[in-house]
Amino acid sequence: MKRPVVPAPSLEPVKKTAGRMRSDLTRARMLQAAKTAVAVAIAWKLAPYLPGVADNYPYYAPLGAIVAMYPTLMGSMKNAAQTIGSLAVAIVLAGAVIIFSSPSVITTSLAVGAGALIAATGWFGANREYIPVTVLFVLIIGGPDADSYSIGYLEQATLGIVVGLLVNLLIFPALTHNAVDQQLANFRAVLSSHLSEIAEALAESWPPEKDGWASGKDSLMAVSGQVREAVLLADESRKANPRARRYRRDLKADYDDLAALENVTFHVRDITDVLTGAVWGIPIKVQLRPELRPALSAALAAVATALNSWDSVEERHEAHDRATEALAALTAELDATKDTANATTMGASAAISMDIARILAALNTRLEQAEQLDEAASNEAS
Repeated sequence: MKRPVVPAPSLEPVKKTAGRMRSDLTRARMLQAAKTAVAVAIAWKLAPYLPGVADNYPYYAPLGAIVAMYPTLMGSMKNAAQTIGSLAVAIVLAGAVIIFSSPSVITTSLAVGAGALIAATGWFGANREYIPVTVLFVLIIGGPDADSYSIGYLEQATLGIVVGLLVNLLIFPALTHNAVDQQLANFRAVLSSHLSEIAEALAESWPPEKDGWASGKDSLMAVSGQVREAVLLADESRKANPRARRYRRDLKADYDDLAALENVTFHVRDITDVLTGAVWGIPIKVQLRPELRPALSAALAAVATALNSWDSVEERHEAHDRATEALAALTAELDATKDTANATTMGASAAISMDIARILAALNTRLEQAEQLDEAASNEAS
């Protein structure tokens, strides 16, 4: 049977959450850009006041300020340490050329190559490229004044880095907790929408005319990756951040939510594969008993509602109970028809039923954990 080519339907439940995320992301980027501009201006103004030869190279201070302006404080400090370390290593390599030989095509090339080899270790992160570049700068631009150039370069860059760190610390150091809430809500909305589309496809004429539910599974892993990145960034943003003491958050619960949703994603993708096998014979050809489609559709729709109701404490228990009842009804129909069907025709429905059960088990675990945390918080408050 030829698979129809129909554009994937829009994900209406996701639009509102996605709009909020874009708005917050825009504000965060604008704030970071403003902080970078302030740090560069301060570093440029302070650069001429450094003693000795450093005032001959004031342009390296703004460069250091830019390097230190990372979205999180911990990231800024790590980036700053790696930058200073890479500059120090490069100056040592260039100094070895000057002390034991003299700059030439061969010695400069060897020093740059050694710098590139050290950079390849990955010890200096994204700033590893500074090592061979700085070696080249010291030996070519510094020339006969390589020693004063090296000192000036390092001092000015360090000044800029210190300024950048202070600006990042004193002007609204970023906490990305809100992004985690929005990303988790978006993840649940995407999974809910995907399951709803499958439920609608099962309820319509068979085979279904729309195929958006089949191609939509590929986006689930991308969304999962975005959520994991948001949780990791939120975890990093609270480290060394004074605002984290005021705005506390249980990131362990976020990691648990993410793990549960990733588990759900695995089973949703498996359900999608089973149904594409039933419709188009890919990746594996299976058969789906037509009399079981209504029960399958009802169970999947109920699970979609349970996912969509997660943020509401009042609704999620009722939604989870309805999904459990729908699964029980599906299981009862499977048991009633197993004596009149062969293993091949029962396999697809049984596989989907098992995936639904595992999805509900994952959600139930998180529901119980959330209740325990709420109870513990209430006891602590009282």
